[in-house]
Amino acid sequence: MILLNLLVSQNIISELEARVIEDESKKSSVPIDEIFIEHNIANTTILTARNAVYNIPIWNGSHDLADSKLYGLLDKEKSERYLVVPLDFKKDEIDFISGEVKGESIETLKIKQQSDSDFIENKYIKEEVSLGMVDPERNNVLDALQFIMSNVGVSYKVYLISLNEFKRRFAGYKKDGINILPNYSHKTNTTEMAQEIIDDITDEDDVIAESLLDSIPIKKLINVFLKKALTNNASDIHIENLGEYVRVRVRVDGILQTFMNFPAQMHAAVIARIKILCNLRLDEKRKPQDGRFSVKYQGHKVDFRVATFPGYYGEKAIIRILDSFRGVKKLEDIGFSERHLSQIRNALAKPFGMVLIAGPTGSGKTTTLYSMLNEIDRDKRNVVSLEDPIEYNIPNMNQSQIFPEIGYTFATGLRSILRGDPDVIMVGEIRDAETAALAIQAALTGHLVFSTIHTNGSIGVINRLIDMGIEPFLIAPTINLAISQRLVHRILPGATEEIKDPGITKLITDSFKDLGEEYKKELPLDKNPNNAKPIFNSPSGLKGRIPVVEILEIDKEIENIIMRRGSEEDIWKAARNKGMINMKEDAIIKSIKGLVPFIDVHGL
Repeated sequence: MILLNLLVSQNIISELEARVIEDESKKSSVPIDEIFIEHNIANTTILTARNAVYNIPIWNGSHDLADSKLYGLLDKEKSERYLVVPLDFKKDEIDFISGEVKGESIETLKIKQQSDSDFIENKYIKEEVSLGMVDPERNNVLDALQFIMSNVGVSYKVYLISLNEFKRRFAGYKKDGINILPNYSHKTNTTEMAQEIIDDITDEDDVIAESLLDSIPIKKLINVFLKKALTNNASDIHIENLGEYVRVRVRVDGILQTFMNFPAQMHAAVIARIKILCNLRLDEKRKPQDGRFSVKYQGHKVDFRVATFPGYYGEKAIIRILDSFRGVKKLEDIGFSERHLSQIRNALAKPFGMVLIAGPTGSGKTTTLYSMLNEIDRDKRNVVSLEDPIEYNIPNMNQSQIFPEIGYTFATGLRSILRGDPDVIMVGEIRDAETAALAIQAALTGHLVFSTIHTNGSIGVINRLIDMGIEPFLIAPTINLAISQRLVHRILPGATEEIKDPGITKLITDSFKDLGEEYKKELPLDKNPNNAKPIFNSPSGLKGRIPVVEILEIDKEIENIIMRRGSEEDIWKAARNKGMINMKEDAIIKSIKGLVPFIDVHGL
């Protein structure tokens, strides 16, 4: 830290004191000035040192609190986050009612003022505002101020102030006539990551006229496409600069759809706003970053997980929607066949072992996991989960969010959980050998373990664990069930169109020819599959998605094959003899039942 180095060089503190102060500041979210005070370093000393390091002037102006309306430029939460308060402004201001502003009409300024709460009521500041700042190194405050002030069209100048002066001026933020002072706890852990809940977007506009895109406030622009995504039950939002313009797409039922395009010159401001919401570094544009924020929508909170990464024309932002209000589905409502439901519930009834769900990102693995956990008796059993992120809150269950950046990973969390007398453990994902070994050990020692893993099929789960270094003699008695799934489009009721094609009939017959007759009798193979047709309320005849599944149930015969390191083909033959069907065949059956379009079968 530059400031600490200067204080050491001036013999104000020793190198040992500097290391102690730096360690304390990393472990605590309190302002470093609080730590300076505890080490008997005077405010004037800190101010003088910062002035020398950053060449930012020390405030020597009026010591009265700022104009009460000036506090509207920077809300209380931002003031407390960045340790910045308004000090004063030059009195050359323009009233909307009678004044004129060169270069912009009063009507334009009125529209801006009315559509962005960061404007001072009925005023547009023409001259610069003076802002007091405690610590230029805190939360990228200089970049944040540049974005906030440019977004409201106000020029400004920053000055250094002491923490005590900040606290005194913070009293200008009032609620019900009572001064609201910042509440810092020296022992607050930095793992409690700051999140900003922005305004309720329920009543936000559904669309924006193209002619207004150049002048609309950035906050309103973002709120509009957030609302659009929520209204359409989207899972993701993609914001990408294509050079000539910026494209915003939303993923609905697995397909990306372009929602809007806006001018490329607005791209930097949009990305900066999203970064501020997530408390990400504004000056870091060369490396990917991850964060999250929340909004209010229709009376409940919706979380968004954000990932940014550098692109040719600037950073791309991908926003994942985590709406816990949608709730956890019941197992029977997900779309499993009766046979698959029976296999899953048999596994849930066992006192120990593992249930692993495989599939790519976006295949519904987490939804299936939550539905399983929802069937566990959480009153009589201690159910604990490690998740990244926590997507849904389940009552009577201990859910823990991992933080790899501070060393709290699936592996370290699992070690901790095993010391806490768990009955059922859910690990969000098995990503490495250490987590896999701990999960296997937990299942072997009397725990029921649920997790996800990335493989192409349910039988591939076995080889994936072996590749991670798990011995077959540990895998065989541990895994109860391996499930692989994908999501395909669902046909709306009344939108089915029967396919009568001899070629397709032969394809279906050939697919099931090696399945035992006793299992074929349970399937509707004498009927034709279906595609979707347009109906009055849906041009595509499709809405939502449904999983297609293959389930490998481990019995003694398959255990023996695994123990002797048999091939995937050996495992498939043994499972097929007991009626196992693969994902493509599950999709064919669902198409015959009128649930999914046969055209989607070809993609499996």
